[in-house]
Amino acid sequence: MLARLTSAIVRGCLVAVMILIPSLLVPTVARDTSEIVLLVALFAAVLTTVEYAAVYPSIVEFRDAPPFNRIRYISLFVSILLISVVCRGEIQPSAFTNFVQAIGLLIGQVIDFPYSPVRLMVLMLPPDASPEDVTLLRTAAGLSYLISLMSLGIFVAILRFAGWPQGLTGFNVWTNLPTFDPTSSGDVVQRLIRDARVNIALGFFLPFLIPVAVRAGTVLFDPVTFGSFHTLIWTTVAWAFLPASLFMRGIAMRRVADMIADRRRRSQQSEGHYVPA
Repeated sequence: MLARLTSAIVRGCLVAVMILIPSLLVPTVARDTSEIVLLVALFAAVLTTVEYAAVYPSIVEFRDAPPFNRIRYISLFVSILLISVVCRGEIQPSAFTNFVQAIGLLIGQVIDFPYSPVRLMVLMLPPDASPEDVTLLRTAAGLSYLISLMSLGIFVAILRFAGWPQGLTGFNVWTNLPTFDPTSSGDVVQRLIRDARVNIALGFFLPFLIPVAVRAGTVLFDPVTFGSFHTLIWTTVAWAFLPASLFMRGIAMRRVADMIADRRRRSQQSEGHYVPA
C-alpha cells in the first residue's frame, strides 16, 4: 500500500510539473492567469494521485497496463517542453533555444506540404498574419505533430514485438477500462471492436477536421489569432496529442477485443465444443 501511494504521489507531481512548464519557461502571463494555472496543476496532481492510489480507477484507462499511459505522458511532456523552449526563444534567445527553433523550423517545413495537417493549421491564421507568426505556428505544429506520430509508432512497435498487453501479468480488462460498461447490451467483443474503430477513425481525421472547422468558423466569427505564447502552446499540443491518444486507445481496445475472443475460443475448445476459425 505504501509503495502504491508513493508511486501515485510521484505521478501526481510529474503531471503538475508538466502543466507548469509553459509558465516556468515563458513567464509572460498575468498574475491572475498564473494563479489559475497553479490551481489547474494542483487539481490535476490530486486527481492523478487519487486515481493511481485507489484499488480501482474511475477515469484513467489502462492504469495497470504500462507503458500505455507512460508513452502518452512522455509525448505530452516533450511536446510542451520543446514548444515552450521555442516560444522562450522569441523573448530570451539563447544557443539552446536557437537550436530547438532551427530543428523545429526544419521539421515544420518538411511536414508543411499541401493538404497536410500542418499546412491546414497554418491556414487557420488570417491572411494579414505576420511572417513571424506563421513561422512560429508552423514550427510548433510541426514539432507537436511529429512527436505524436513518434509516440504512436513506439506504441505500435511495443504492441507488435512485446505482445502488449498479453505480456503483462494479471491483466484485468474491467480495471483497465473503467469507463467501459460490460453490462450494456450487445456482445463485449463486438462493442470493443466498434469503439476501437470509432476511436481510430477520429484519431485519423481530427488533425485535418479541426483546422478546417476552425477556418470555416471564421466566416461567422473573428479570425483565429494566438494572443499569447501560452495559447499557442496548449492549442498546438492539444491538436496533435488528442488525435494520437484516440488512435492509441482504439488500437489498444482492438487488441483487448482480440485477446478476449482468443480466450473464449480456447475455453470453448477445452470444453470440447467446435469453434470455427
